[in-house]
Amino acid sequence: MFSQLPPVTRALLVSNLMVFGLQLLGGEGMLLAFGLWPLGEYPIGVHRGELLTAGFLPWQLLSYGFMHGNFAHLFFNMFALMMFGAAVEAVWGPRRYTLYYFVCLLGAGLVQLVVATLAVQQGSPPYPTVGASGAVFGLLLAYGMMFPNRQVLLLIPPIPMRARTLVIAYGALELFLGVTNTQSGVAHFAHLGGMVFGFLLIQHWRARWPFGRG
Repeated sequence: MFSQLPPVTRALLVSNLMVFGLQLLGGEGMLLAFGLWPLGEYPIGVHRGELLTAGFLPWQLLSYGFMHGNFAHLFFNMFALMMFGAAVEAVWGPRRYTLYYFVCLLGAGLVQLVVATLAVQQGSPPYPTVGASGAVFGLLLAYGMMFPNRQVLLLIPPIPMRARTLVIAYGALELFLGVTNTQSGVAHFAHLGGMVFGFLLIQHWRARWPFGRG
């Protein structure tokens, strides 16, 4: 199955697995340097008598998307990458697919940067964001727009539904959870950001609203 994946999807899968391995070896240092932190600089702790600080650095807007909190987080993201990304790449080809993936990843990171920074300014503790979920949600959107009537079987729970229904349901759920803050520790607005930036890029390519009248 792995050898049958399109080249960019395969490369993204391998990259995420390798970075997760580096996380296991590098420990907290990887998270401090490459997780996506809010704007500013924050004391995190003390190591060997030295104060550890963390804060936003420009490369984090991309590096955060190759890191994951645990194996389950990695597994579900990579499963979705193979399930949706491979089909999208087969239609678009590697160049457009690569551009789309990183636009979604960057867009999700920008949205999360704003949300996390505002949260810190309102008294919440600073925290790093990691995971490819923003880009994966963008791929889910693209898949739903390309194959709206294709049946998709969810992993948990194992319920079949149309791809278009899945996109709408996930988008609505993420918006609800983000606004109500009923599931802490998950970057819901980053997921929405990946979908929004993906939608805008697709509409730009199609010369449709808000970029055209088509």
